[in-house]
Order: sequence, then C-alpha cells, then structure tokens
Amino acid sequence: MYTQRRYPFKGLLRWTKRELIFFTVFTTVTTFLYEVLNLKWLQIPLTPVGLIGTAVAFMIGFQNNAAYDRIWEARKIWGGIVNTSRSLIIMVKDSLYLNHKNLSGDEKSIIRVITNRHIAWLTALRYAMRTKKPWETSYDNLKKKGFDMMVPEHEEHLEDQIKTHLSEEEYQYVMSKENKPNAIISLQSKHLRQLTDDRKLWDFTFLNLQQILNELTTLQGKTERIKNFPYPKQYGSVGYHFVHIFMWLLPLAIIPTFANMASKLVESHPMIMEYFVWFNIPFTVAVIWVFNTMLRIGLAGENPFEGSPNDVPISNISRSITRDILQIIDEDESEIPKPFENINNIQM
Repeated sequence: MYTQRRYPFKGLLRWTKRELIFFTVFTTVTTFLYEVLNLKWLQIPLTPVGLIGTAVAFMIGFQNNAAYDRIWEARKIWGGIVNTSRSLIIMVKDSLYLNHKNLSGDEKSIIRVITNRHIAWLTALRYAMRTKKPWETSYDNLKKKGFDMMVPEHEEHLEDQIKTHLSEEEYQYVMSKENKPNAIISLQSKHLRQLTDDRKLWDFTFLNLQQILNELTTLQGKTERIKNFPYPKQYGSVGYHFVHIFMWLLPLAIIPTFANMASKLVESHPMIMEYFVWFNIPFTVAVIWVFNTMLRIGLAGENPFEGSPNDVPISNISRSITRDILQIIDEDESEIPKPFENINNIQM
C-alpha cells in the first residue's frame, strides 16, 4: 500500500508522468497540424465527443467502484485474520494449564509449537496470495519502468520461510500438498485434538479453538476467492478502450472550439486572439489526464494481492501478526523478526 507522506498530488503526477508527457505532445502536434499547417478538416463536433465522455465517465465510475469493493473486501478479510490470529494464541496460552497456576516447560513448548505453526500458516497464505496469475501485470510493468520496491515473497523462497516454523515431519507433509495453508490448518486441528485427548485441554475449550480454526479457514477461502477470480475482463477491457477512444477524439473537438472563440474575439484582443487556439493544450491535457488517471486507479485496484504499490500490504500485515503473537507468548526479543523494510513508503 502506497503511503505518500506529503504532497499527494505530486505523487499522482509522478505516477502518471509518462502519460502526461504523451498527452501534451499529442495535443501539441494536433494543434500544430490544425493551426500551422492549416489542416482544418481535423475537427469533429464537440457534442458527440461530450456524449462519449459522459458514457465513459459512467463506465469508469462503475469500474472504480467494483475495484474498490475488491480491495476493501480484501483488507477486511486480512483485518479478520489479524484479530482471529491473536485470539487463537491468547486462548491456547490461557487454556493450557497445570493446576490453573503456572505453565510447565512442556506446556510452554506446546504453546510455542502451535504459535510457530500458525506463523507457518500465515507465511504459506501470503505466498499463495503473491503467486502470479496470468491476468496480473501491474507489478511486472512497474518493475520494467524501474520503479523501486520490494515484495518479500518475490525475493525469498517459501521453503526457507516456513521450514523454521515446522518440524521436519510436518514440513515434508505440508510441502507435499498443493494447498499448503490448508494442510497447516489440518495439522493444527490434529494437534489440538491430541491435546484434548491427553487432558491438557477441556473439551469445551477444544470446541472453541476449533471454531477459531474454522474462522481462519473461512477467511482463507475468502481471500482465495478474490485471488483466483479476476475482475471481469469484459468490463475492464471495454472501459480501457472507450477511454482511449475518447482521448483520441477530444483534441479534434476542443481545438476548433478554441479557434471559433478566437475568431469572435479577435477584434477586441487581436494580440491575444491570434495565438488563443494554443491555449487549448493545457485544458485538453487536463481533461485527458483526469480520465486516464481515473482509469488507472480502477485498474490498480483490480488485483489486491498482486504486490503493486496500491495493493493490500499482506506481507506487512502478516509480519505484524507474527510479532504480536510471539510477544503474546513472551518470546525472546532477539527471536522476533523485524518489520519489513518499506522502500519508497510502500508497504508490501
């Protein structure tokens, strides 16, 4: 998630710098052809273009609302994972007992195993969400343009990240499964069942913990649904092409309008009106830039787990949960991983 500390408009201009330069050159060339080379046939009525612009605005609005719903739902899902993860570890810690007073070394070890297994689940889930899908192209496009950012899941291997949180037997079992987060939840449930059989957990507590695992499984399914079902391309592609049709037609409608205004006012302001048609350039570029930026905002929110600057920062959220639950079990500070580094104020 991109967090611009100061001057957000400046960041927006930087984000669309290349398009802004292209729009300025395109409008200037069109004005040159019309005014200097006297190609007066390069014009169309403003009214049809205005109608197209209205239709395009409605379509972009619909697309942006749909994209925002996807990214907001994704953020709520991971907010649920935050709360449920804390609840799981707190309940496990407070439910394991020895005369209801002090935890023995064995019980502390059990709590640590369950906590580390949950960290493995968080890790496997965020890696699954970062798996590249054919329709996800924003991250690659930004890297090609030289935009500096770091997605941890693209820099480190899953195997190295979860191996330290699982036993060798559990690690081999998880890596043999296609849905690794689901396999880890299964191991967690099996362990809690064994603790109940060993009378280290009450049956009622076991049922409550199973309910928490069920909630985590539900949240996992919701986040997988967003990841695996793309924004319908019939809406995204049509909106993209309609915006570009509007952008190509707009200068051909605005330039003659400015020329007509100049011809009517040339007698009262001859010096200004002679070059008045060139003033269409900033106005035309501003209108095109607004429509293009609205389109890009919608496209940026279609895939909230891809890893682009405007996506849900699941890496940071997962690391924050990891730190929280390790602190809950009073883990040594040296064993608690540091927060991820955010390059260019981009939370990943």
